[in-house]
Amino acid sequence: MIKKLLVCLFTFILFTGGSIMSMAKSNEWDKTFPKSDKVDVKKVSFKNRYGITLVGDLYTPKNKPSEKMAAIAVAGPFGAVKEQASGLYAQTMAERGFVTLAFDPSYTGESSGEPRNVSSPEINTEDFSAAVDFLSNQKDVNPDEIGIIGICGFGGFGLNAAAIDTRIKGTVTVTMYDMTRVTANGYFDSMDEKARYELKESLNKQRTEDFKNGTYAKAPGLPEKLTGEEPQFVKDYYGYYKTERGFHKRSINSNGNWNTTASLSLINMPILAYSNEIKNAVLMIHGEKAHSRYFSEDAFKKLKGDNKELLIIDGANHVDLYDNLEKIPFDKIEKFFITYLKESK
Repeated sequence: MIKKLLVCLFTFILFTGGSIMSMAKSNEWDKTFPKSDKVDVKKVSFKNRYGITLVGDLYTPKNKPSEKMAAIAVAGPFGAVKEQASGLYAQTMAERGFVTLAFDPSYTGESSGEPRNVSSPEINTEDFSAAVDFLSNQKDVNPDEIGIIGICGFGGFGLNAAAIDTRIKGTVTVTMYDMTRVTANGYFDSMDEKARYELKESLNKQRTEDFKNGTYAKAPGLPEKLTGEEPQFVKDYYGYYKTERGFHKRSINSNGNWNTTASLSLINMPILAYSNEIKNAVLMIHGEKAHSRYFSEDAFKKLKGDNKELLIIDGANHVDLYDNLEKIPFDKIEKFFITYLKESK
């Protein structure tokens, strides 16, 4: 029973291990998407309140206006790196006239933090606010015109950040996961109290073993090869993370492992507890055919005010909104940020 619970848990959190795949990427451009000739990009670093150094890519339009610009911080998906979907969103929004920052969350990618490959609802929420700290102090940025985009699990952390950080004037969530809900309750809230207790027993037993061994046990996740019997959403994840489409060597979901005990803090720290107090604008985007659609639908019901919107994309699955330019509504996202960052004064 415990083994089955752990396998289910680590499947939906995408705890993946894998061998390194050879990628046809140049040393100069290590992203999973083509480089734009309309923006400049440079690597930057900054610290969050916990002293962890976050590393990001700062994208700036080449044809910058003379006045200060609105800015957007982008993170996610959960277990991904800035060279994947978040970088694509950041580059595209920079092409549309925003200063943007795609960053690696704490303990992952090129950002610091020990041990590696762990998650924290508090620290991952703080990472967004640290990105706002950084952007607020850039000479080209208007500190009163800053928004965020959170993809997948970082959609949930983004909403949590918006609930505490009033400097965030607009929040876009894309194919959002509430990582605390799915970890504590399973998909579609299928895990009861007894099963949750058994899961906690197993994870805490692993803590004891980790301490004794001086190492962290690694969690399972996406298969190295598909058998054809997997659920469709696993096939969809595989099609992004494990193929040239979206593989990146620093991505946990592509080429690493979360620590087995990484999910402990997600079980009893619900991140959307105060989402009903978000006063600034929110746009939630999800795919019609996404297995995760209910996270956005339920989260949206808690939001208050006429500056909140839920947009369901016809025919899109969960990972379509990572990189499918025919599905991602960038025109809508641009209009949202123009309205709530630039025109809401």
